[in-house]
Amino acid sequence: MRVAVIGATGNVGTSVLRSLAEEPMVEEIVGIARRRPAHAAPKTTWVGADISRTDVTPYIRGADAVILLAWLIQPSRDGATLRATNVTGSARVLRNVAEAGVPTLAYASSIGAYSPGPKDRRVDESWPTGGIATSFYARHKAEVERLLDRFEAENPKVRVVRMRPGLIFKREAASGVRRLFAGPFLPSPLVRPGLIPVVPDIPGLRFQAVHSLDVGEAFRLAVTGDAQGPFNLAAEPVLDPHELGRLLGARPVPVPKRLVRAGASLSWKLRLQPTPPGWLDMATSVPLMDTTRAREELGWHPQRSSGEALLDLLAGLRDSAGVDTPPLSPATGGPLRVGELFTGVGRRST
Repeated sequence: MRVAVIGATGNVGTSVLRSLAEEPMVEEIVGIARRRPAHAAPKTTWVGADISRTDVTPYIRGADAVILLAWLIQPSRDGATLRATNVTGSARVLRNVAEAGVPTLAYASSIGAYSPGPKDRRVDESWPTGGIATSFYARHKAEVERLLDRFEAENPKVRVVRMRPGLIFKREAASGVRRLFAGPFLPSPLVRPGLIPVVPDIPGLRFQAVHSLDVGEAFRLAVTGDAQGPFNLAAEPVLDPHELGRLLGARPVPVPKRLVRAGASLSWKLRLQPTPPGWLDMATSVPLMDTTRAREELGWHPQRSSGEALLDLLAGLRDSAGVDTPPLSPATGGPLRVGELFTGVGRRST
C-alpha cells in the first residue's frame, strides 16, 4: 500500500508518519511538505511542494490513499496567505486527487468547522459545519467542508474520510505550538503545574483535546480500513476551568469573556503574541463532540486522556521540545527567538 501524506512535517503529520510506518499494510509513504526536513523517516520519501501554488498530481499518482493535513495558522496578520493554502490549496489538492485517480482521501478537518453549539451535551457528526464567524481558522475549515461536499458529489468512487479532532497536543510539538499561539515572549520554564496560580473561569470555556499520536492512529485506521464520512476525535475528560485547575494545581477565578477577549485583541494588535481573539470565540462557541462513531465504525480508542495530552505538551514547553522538521524544530525561531521577532509576531511565517 502506498500512502501520500500532504503536510507531513507538523504536529499531526509526524504522528501520522509514525503510525503508518508501524503498519505492515503500508509499504511506501510519500511525505509532502512545503519545506523538506533534513532527517529520514521510515518508509518515507520526502517531496517539497507548496499546495498554495503546486500541482501535486505527479507525487500522488499511483497512491492508494492521500491524507491531507497541510494548513497554515500563521501568519495570522496575512489573510491572503492563509487562504491561499487553507482554502485555495485544499481545493487544488482535491482536483489533483480526482485527476490522479486516488481511491481514498482522508482530510484533517476540525472541531472548529462546527457551528456554535451546546456545552452541556454532546453532538454527533450531523451538527452543522458553518464555523465560527470571527475565527479565520473556523471559517476556512467550514469552507473546505463545503469543497468536500462538492468533491464527494462529483467523485462518488472516491472514499472520503473527514477527521474532526479537538485540540491536538503532544510533547514533540511544543516548540511549534508555542511559536504559533504564544509567541516569543512566553517564559517557557515557568509553564509547569504549581507555578500557574490561577485558571481563568470564562463562561463557555469547556473544550476537548486529544493526543497527537492518537490522531495519527485514527488516520492509519482510516486509510487501511473501509470507513467513510466524518468522525469526531476527542479523549476524555472534557477540559473546563475546574478540571484544568485540578491538573495544574491552580485556582479557577471567574473572569468575564469580554475582558479576556479585549486583552487578547490588544496584545495581538501590539504584536506581543500572534493569536487573534477569534480563537477565544471558537473555544467558547463550538459544541462538545460525541465520539461514538469513531469508536464503533473506525475502531478508534484513544490511549491517552485529554489531561495527559495537555500535560505532555506543557512538559515539552518547559523543555523547548521539538522534532527536526521546520514546523516543529526549536531552532526554527532562531537564537533567543529573534527569528520570530523579525517576522513581526504573526506577520510572516517562520
